[in-house]
Amino acid sequence: MSQYFEHGFALLIGVGTCTYSNWSLPVTVKDAQALRSVLIDANLCAYSDDQHHVRLLHDANANRQAIMDGLSWLKVQTEKDREATAIVYFSGHGWLEEKTGNYYLVPGDVNPFNITGTALSSTDFITALEQIQAKRLLVIIDSCHAQGMATAKDPSGLELPTEFTAVSLPKSIAKTLKQGEGRAVFTSSRGAQKSWIRQDNTLSIYTYHLIEALQGANNKPGDTLVRVSNLMNHLGQTVPQSAQAQRQAEQSPFFDMATEDFPISLLQGGKGLPDGGTTAVQQETAAFVQHVLAENSWVQDVRQDNSGKTGSQTVEAKDSVVMGVTQRIKR
Repeated sequence: MSQYFEHGFALLIGVGTCTYSNWSLPVTVKDAQALRSVLIDANLCAYSDDQHHVRLLHDANANRQAIMDGLSWLKVQTEKDREATAIVYFSGHGWLEEKTGNYYLVPGDVNPFNITGTALSSTDFITALEQIQAKRLLVIIDSCHAQGMATAKDPSGLELPTEFTAVSLPKSIAKTLKQGEGRAVFTSSRGAQKSWIRQDNTLSIYTYHLIEALQGANNKPGDTLVRVSNLMNHLGQTVPQSAQAQRQAEQSPFFDMATEDFPISLLQGGKGLPDGGTTAVQQETAAFVQHVLAENSWVQDVRQDNSGKTGSQTVEAKDSVVMGVTQRIKR
């Protein structure tokens, strides 16, 4: 029987649909759902699959207030566990206001005529994260996307207000976020680099390799935990290679962390690497992603057939299917 990473908590945000449809990022939802699936799989990361440990926000539920409420939820949950390890994952647009130097994460309900008043400022984001007193906290920001993270190689097609620029999370903000012990901040790219999706249009390159790392792609025989350093080493090597090979573009992840190299999940349910090592992990990741996407595709059909449902109802329907995906994967 698999163990559980019982002190693990996660808030996962894939913005997806925006009120202003030109800014929608559908693939961010796939990323967040796939990440949730690997975290709650008892044979992989083994986080507890319940409302107290993992929360997923996307589409209508990834508005500014819901994101702030999610951060408050994470604060409350981790206060109950002195050994808590928490993940905050955000995938969506991130824009810099040039005249002020302020940085904003863009939620689904952003008003294009009032970005500063409706987006999530880095100041508010940092303040909310500082309230989370988890012993260990990993913040992952994937916030600079190539034209809706679609297939376009020219990201200039994304129309922004003239005073804003699409850039990854500035290093100065990342350094502020990681202040204190047991803190680490990852970004999917640096500066004006873009975050690209894979050629097969499944997931973003970054999240695909993140899932590989969570399944043990950088671990060694005998390991039973996946650590922050395993994620860093694998992402640092594979993301630039894939971006160059698949998109002929530069994409270099950024990492900033305190001195502690802390565990982020169990490895293969605590059993360690499968027979075949890294090669087997890569094969498992490919199969895992296809299963998740197949389940999500089925739910999209449900969404179309039940257009009268509210956004929250369709979100719940989609999530209930995704929750069962790993139970159908035979290893």
